[in-house]
Amino acid sequence: MVSMFSAHFFNWSEQLKDSGHEIYWLDVYDSNTYVKKIGFINQIIGWRNKLNYPGRYYLKRKLSKVYNFINLFNQRKLADVFEETLLEIQPDVVHSFVMYSACVPILGVMKKYSHIKWIYSAWGNDLYYYQNIPSYLKGIKAVLPRIDYMFADCKRDFHITRKYSFKGEYLGTFPGGGGYDFSCYTKFLNPYSNRKVILIKGYQHKFGRCNNILEAISSLKKELSAYEIVVFGTHQSVFDFVSGSKELQNMENLKIIGQINHNEVLKLMGESFIYIGNSISDGMPNTLLEAIIMEVFPIQSNPGGATAEIIEHGKNGLLIEDPEDVEEIVKLILKSIDNLQLMQDGVSYNNQFIKPRFEREKVKCQVLKKYKLIEEELKTL
Repeated sequence: MVSMFSAHFFNWSEQLKDSGHEIYWLDVYDSNTYVKKIGFINQIIGWRNKLNYPGRYYLKRKLSKVYNFINLFNQRKLADVFEETLLEIQPDVVHSFVMYSACVPILGVMKKYSHIKWIYSAWGNDLYYYQNIPSYLKGIKAVLPRIDYMFADCKRDFHITRKYSFKGEYLGTFPGGGGYDFSCYTKFLNPYSNRKVILIKGYQHKFGRCNNILEAISSLKKELSAYEIVVFGTHQSVFDFVSGSKELQNMENLKIIGQINHNEVLKLMGESFIYIGNSISDGMPNTLLEAIIMEVFPIQSNPGGATAEIIEHGKNGLLIEDPEDVEEIVKLILKSIDNLQLMQDGVSYNNQFIKPRFEREKVKCQVLKKYKLIEEELKTL
């Protein structure tokens, strides 16, 4: 397995525990950190620097140009380490997670050893956003014809790969980190009728568009006065936006909080009746899936139609088709709070038909079947 140091990767690979496979993980950015959670996996870390010379961290902080010059001679290349590892362990299959960190850098090696099967997992913005940047698209087009198998967190990305010459086998659509252990969520659930919080994801960056939600909220002070509005995981640009808005500053029921741990997020979701997430690009948002598991009515952006794969607009949630359109967001919020039955029916539908699809053991069973399928196909070669 070839991946960056990532909670999603650890959760995914944990599904393979006690599956009978011998697994190795090459940490592509070399965090040089052993991960106990996946202790059953052989972890290839500490490979980047040839010499851990004294004063290295001081140079990195204070004399970055000197540090970067030394690295030209002191750091090993991922492709070289990957090839050495490949020759040493002789794997049956290589599984890369994310295109530009774990596929493009090792493409030359995988072409050289073309008999080794290659699995690719697409996450988030991996394809949908970066296909629009010529230098990234070049790498995507180069890699996909060599890929034999593919997982994705939304079907949209599978359809994108077909445009760029992926001829391999699509193994299915699964959350990037596998399924969710519902027992970790249930203790935070409150009856829907008791919930008074509108929960907003506070991402405002290259992809996130939280400020557009807040602009919509600022025009609904009267309509939302009976509810508590909480923005979580808030970026500094959101704090700055709120500080510069008299309308938002005067909303006594608006609470802006920064980064919080996972249990605190779940606690907030358990107190919320509406969740709003807005971005110009994403795969299947993990926070959206968690909101559905926590029985919150979702209002979510729909880049490239990914969210529409599980949310039918007006039935089990509402879709923001233009994440930059504040007026659209205003209308969707009003549509929700003016129709309690819509929200209750939507949550009920999600509980019956959507939520069960993401239960961890159920997803794990399906994923292991896909790996077994590859194993059986390898036997025929």
